[in-house]
Amino acid sequence: MSILQLDLPNARVLDLYAGSGALGLEALSRGAVSADFVEKNPRSLRALEENIAALDAGEVSRIHRRPALAFAESLEALSYDVVFADPPYTTGEAAKLAACWKAAPFSRVLSVEHEAKATMPEGGVTRKYGSTAITFYRSEA
Repeated sequence: MSILQLDLPNARVLDLYAGSGALGLEALSRGAVSADFVEKNPRSLRALEENIAALDAGEVSRIHRRPALAFAESLEALSYDVVFADPPYTTGEAAKLAACWKAAPFSRVLSVEHEAKATMPEGGVTRKYGSTAITFYRSEA
């Protein structure tokens, strides 16, 4: 999160594969003006709803109950300022999502967490943390 700290004030944030919503909620606490969360797992959705309520973030949050990659594929150019994605490692969706973004950037910044050994599309900056890595992509727009 600290890597994107300067991108967050007044940002429209999207948290794909949101789980508990930790990334989007943290972005709100760092100055983002809104956060959309995309999650399809019922248990994760309950935790996400509870976390949004506990932090009184309902007015600046929206939950989309659908598959994250399909949601991303439906976005228009620069729909968001910052997008966080933490897809399940075994699905290969990290690389698919990055390729989707590269074809039609739907945000100024895309941050994708993935296995450190995963091959990601070129053009991003990758930071490795043990067996985990995060690749950051920035649009030219």
